[in-house]
Amino acid sequence: MGCIGSKERNDTAARTSLPAKTVDGAKSPEKPNSNSNSPPAGGKPSKVQDMYTLGDEIGRGAFSIVKAATNKQNGEKVAVKFIDKKLVDKADLLLLGREIEIMQKVSHPNILKLREVFETDESIALAMELVVGGELFYKIVEKGNYSEADAASIAKQMIQGVEYLHSQGIAHRDLKPENLLCTGDEEPNYKPFRIVIADFGLSKIFDGQGGESLQTSCGTPDYVAPEVITAEGSYDKQVDMWSCGVITYVLLCGYSPFLSSTQTGLFEKIIRCEYDFPAPEWTKISNEAKDFIRHLLVKDPNARLTATQALAHPWLSANHAKDALSGGNIGNRMKQYNAERKATKKTL
Repeated sequence: MGCIGSKERNDTAARTSLPAKTVDGAKSPEKPNSNSNSPPAGGKPSKVQDMYTLGDEIGRGAFSIVKAATNKQNGEKVAVKFIDKKLVDKADLLLLGREIEIMQKVSHPNILKLREVFETDESIALAMELVVGGELFYKIVEKGNYSEADAASIAKQMIQGVEYLHSQGIAHRDLKPENLLCTGDEEPNYKPFRIVIADFGLSKIFDGQGGESLQTSCGTPDYVAPEVITAEGSYDKQVDMWSCGVITYVLLCGYSPFLSSTQTGLFEKIIRCEYDFPAPEWTKISNEAKDFIRHLLVKDPNARLTATQALAHPWLSANHAKDALSGGNIGNRMKQYNAERKATKKTL
């Protein structure tokens, strides 16, 4: 099986994470260059420093450093990730090329935006949208408490981003809390904040739109669909909808629908689709929310709601209670959940 591990959170930087070492049929990409936002030929910058004024370091990984930066022409604040080529093997560079290709293709308010790509003999620099709120689940802890109405708004934004990806023939394949970032403050039309899907290291163009079949077992166990675990032939974009169901479940109660002390036990529960809505956390949560989850956490991917169908579900448009979830204790439950995620870092 291919594998991908959880990355350390980065509270201030927009992120794109270096892919795992499972090539999964990646083809050698075209050499990445600055995209169409760059000045026209003749004035086109050859280095990131030509277009951006670099600021302080705001993140660091095994192969990269992230710095704040400001566009010299329009003053836009971005995050620039520098990837040191000598620390990255050929397989990872191939996957990085695919990730860049996908990010250059997409443009949506709920998808992390790649502004520019610069490459030298020593490094690749990615200038990305700066999302200052950090990871969603840590932002929830910072917020303290939130309501079912907030959870529905967050789920709707996440699925809007997924619907857009699927419309572009892209399956994310690794939706999880670490890959959901958020803005620092409420924005018009986005409550309690705007959600941004990040990390396209395992994303892939799927069949039906000129892409490849999806076969490699990858993802993070708590959020991975049954058909990925069983590895019985190929699967499709519906794996993302299963992950949306798990994330929504956690948003509403502060713990996973599939609990086990062992990875084998976890896999067995996921394959059997064995979960429930225990009291007291779920007592006051609406029946519409439970119905929404029941139509996402479905073993048969063909019976699972598509992103478009999910957006039409009544729960995402209903007027929900503004009372804090879990009897006002959802912030503490999410804090505990975050600590458990960081401690285990289970991989598939």
